[in-house]
Amino acid sequence: MALNIDYCPRCGKIFAKGIRDICPACVKTVEEEYERCVEYLRKNNGANIQELSEATEVSVKQITKFIREGRISLANAPNLMYPCEVCGILIREGLMCDRCRNRLRNDIRQAEELEQRRKEAEQRMRETLTYKSKEYELRVQQQQRDYKK
Repeated sequence: MALNIDYCPRCGKIFAKGIRDICPACVKTVEEEYERCVEYLRKNNGANIQELSEATEVSVKQITKFIREGRISLANAPNLMYPCEVCGILIREGLMCDRCRNRLRNDIRQAEELEQRRKEAEQRMRETLTYKSKEYELRVQQQQRDYKK
């Protein structure tokens, strides 16, 4: 069994990759950051993500990760929101805000419609070529018959 060695994406050090994607030192650091966030939110449940980040010195990105992992609940933190993956507007659920989600849906629908129109045009082209091929074959056959007469 080969040892899976990688660079830690957080600190850049080489480590033996196992269950986690970061090195043991960074795992410890992340856990400490999590504890600071939870402790701050217990005392200041009305804090927003920026206040939480500044008070705990934990990045907004890491706090967002805690929220998405379900480690920090938004239920008891009414002002805690995190950025939309696409536009950055603050949201309370999912990966995207409604506007970006709707835009993505529309883009997918338009792409599907375009693909359908392309397939239909391709089918019409095949039918036209098939018709012209048959028409050509019939003309050739007729010319052969005429030639034999």
